[in-house]
Amino acid sequence: MSHLPHAALFEALLPHLPGDALVTDPVQLAAHSHDAAPFSDRGSPALLALPTTPEQVSHILRACYELGVPVVPQGARTGLAGAANAVDGCVLLSTTRMDRILAIDPANRLVRCEPGVVTKHLNEAVAPHGLSYPPDPASWDRCTIGGNIATDAGGVCCVKYGVTADYVLGLDLVLPDGRRTRTGRETAKGVAGYDLTRLVVGSEGTLAVVVGATLALRPLRPPARALLARFPGLTDAGDAVAAITAHGHTPSALELLDRATSQAVAELGHPLMGPGGPTLIVESEGPDPAAELAAMAGLCRRTGGVEVVVAADGAESVRIAEVRRMVAPALQAQAARLPGRATLFMEDVAVPRSELPKFIATVEDIAARQRLRVYTVGHAGDGTLHPTVVFDSADPGQTRRARAAYDDIVAAGLALGGTTTGEHGIGTLKRDWLTRELDPTALELQRGLKRLFDPKNLLNPGKVVHA
Repeated sequence: MSHLPHAALFEALLPHLPGDALVTDPVQLAAHSHDAAPFSDRGSPALLALPTTPEQVSHILRACYELGVPVVPQGARTGLAGAANAVDGCVLLSTTRMDRILAIDPANRLVRCEPGVVTKHLNEAVAPHGLSYPPDPASWDRCTIGGNIATDAGGVCCVKYGVTADYVLGLDLVLPDGRRTRTGRETAKGVAGYDLTRLVVGSEGTLAVVVGATLALRPLRPPARALLARFPGLTDAGDAVAAITAHGHTPSALELLDRATSQAVAELGHPLMGPGGPTLIVESEGPDPAAELAAMAGLCRRTGGVEVVVAADGAESVRIAEVRRMVAPALQAQAARLPGRATLFMEDVAVPRSELPKFIATVEDIAARQRLRVYTVGHAGDGTLHPTVVFDSADPGQTRRARAAYDDIVAAGLALGGTTTGEHGIGTLKRDWLTRELDPTALELQRGLKRLFDPKNLLNPGKVVHA
């Protein structure tokens, strides 16, 4: 890879770009040099590019390819795996200015948009047509469609509605050498050739840069009704999750908070939360949500639920849903009470649903062994959990133990038949763990795909797999 003087690189890229599309200010470069993941290496970028059209993206990639300069694609940088982190001498290519919704097609239930569209804004735009875009990452009010596609983002509702990949019909792409291509289709069905769309979704910007997307829409989601159940222990809560699934219910949310997280929300003052054990939050959008909730409440009681609150109306459902939304501020409040530079690191591991109680119990053992606070919350309906390690990053000993806890948590998930990441991605944070999860043949196939798309290893190098 080439490391041109910044001025020479600037001059090579400036043609066909607006004057404000290239940024060299050190403060802005530092701010854009990383995403939200701790423990992830970051380099020193040469400049930040802010294109507004696919043609400009093509020009940037073509010029960098010819010069041998690495390019790191970025969206809102809300990611938690280091996939948007700079490498030394790179051009940071931010697509946040490419934020147009190009067409809404109610007849075919699809939308065409650019990668910089914020997920929440997309939903707001299609709602007047009686449509919705279901994927709902926790950062949906900030994250962009391009970033969602890069990481195959999920969210609370994916137990019923699926993840980003389930809604991507087609992609407009710029390859590492600047060539443009389109994958996918706009028809309801289509199996012509290899599924390059699915290949790019979740590839974390290592194969191509998304400059446009055609996304499937669904009818507007009806208001959800909710229930909250408290349990004496994790096994009871896990049994409730298993029972709800086994009886054929399809909740639109099935969220689990461990004892420590439940207590943190209670201390923040939620009226429905008091001292006690783990908590389940269940939502239903079925044709008869009251009946389905009553049935699921019965299963919660049968499996040991000692406090089961079924919302009587929409307002109470909102209060129950607020428990899940209060988790982040509750953990931040817990961290604020600690001395030093308190840091929260949210992990992302998925295990078979039947292994949830065992996995959370193992996380609690890890927290005790490493003498750290670990709060576990997650999407129990699909087995994706987010143990959050709270530590003082100014304390080398705590930082070392936090890293060890992170490794122990990932190892525990794999040992239970799980995966290193359910929705955050690999980036740089879990690149070494990917080599433990995949067999050698699978790894070689993945490296071969990277070489096919990017023979010079210039597009987001060092992320996901070692080329």
